[in-house]
Amino acid sequence: MVNVSSGVVYRDEVRREWVDYNGHLRDAFYMLIFSFATDALLDAIGLDATQRTARGRSMYTLEAHLNYLHEIREGARVTVRVSVIDHDARRVHLYLQMFADDRPEPVAASEQMLLHVDTSGPRAAPFDADTLARVVRLREAEDVPADAYIGRVIGLGNRRDDGGERPA
Repeated sequence: MVNVSSGVVYRDEVRREWVDYNGHLRDAFYMLIFSFATDALLDAIGLDATQRTARGRSMYTLEAHLNYLHEIREGARVTVRVSVIDHDARRVHLYLQMFADDRPEPVAASEQMLLHVDTSGPRAAPFDADTLARVVRLREAEDVPADAYIGRVIGLGNRRDDGGERPA
């Protein structure tokens, strides 16, 4: 389901083949669900499969960060909310939150950077005016949550497992 005026929402259910030996959704399948949600975003901005072919345009993922917040099991109903954080003439910066069943807190969050491309190259290309207008509308409609997992860096910090300080 896609509703451009209030953001992009994708819904799915955790399938048996997506579950690991612990009975939880496998880590890679969180990203798969987020990928399906970015497909919903493409539809919402006018780059569905038909338009991608007709225009010779697409979107490539340049970078993706994924935060696993809670495990979920087979059969869980998931909802992904896609927010446009920012954009320029060729890129869109996204924040995605995955919710399971009726839990109010997200089970996963992802930050992604997508690039608009001319597929004949392929090479980066500015958005067509109508596509850019839809991206702008999504950006203006969204309020990114204050607790967003955005701009995070992976690192151990200055502490070691044994509690001692790391050498400078």
